[in-house]
Amino acid sequence: MDAIECIKGRRSIRSFTDEPVSHELLEEVIDVARFAPSWKNTQIARYIAVEGAKKEEVAANCFKAWVGNEEMVRKAPMVICLTYVKNRSGFERDGSFSTSKEDRWQNFDAGIAAQTFCLAAHEKGLGTVILGIFDEHEAERVLEIPEDRGVAAFIVIGHHEGNPEAPKRKEVSDLVSYFS
Repeated sequence: MDAIECIKGRRSIRSFTDEPVSHELLEEVIDVARFAPSWKNTQIARYIAVEGAKKEEVAANCFKAWVGNEEMVRKAPMVICLTYVKNRSGFERDGSFSTSKEDRWQNFDAGIAAQTFCLAAHEKGLGTVILGIFDEHEAERVLEIPEDRGVAAFIVIGHHEGNPEAPKRKEVSDLVSYFS
């Protein structure tokens, strides 16, 4: 599959089979995702694969604000907690900010990492959906996230059931403007 086909074909998948995601296949996805660009090549993305009883604990404690996400996590074979190393993206070596976005740049890098992960998973035949509604403090507690890391998102991953249609997209003319 070429890059354009992969981008246009990837969907947010919310229904999975019971087939587990092998650790070998997950590591192949992460081997590709590690090439995601980042601020000054800081490579801040870290992935925590959660399965079994710990996944049930994550579902029960981290997704109370949106029951749909809780159910999706419960039904999927695996969920990835995407974390980032704090105080690197958008910072200079002395700790000062390089950009007016201050520490928000790490979220940009985490977003690039998340999408690269999802595209790599799609190319490998897996479905994913990125979840943004979760209790960050509970995630840090349940998964024992070190203080030098932040939680960016959860990504549900598995072998998908069916292929949903692409939602309607805006026209290019609605998305671009030109100035000379």
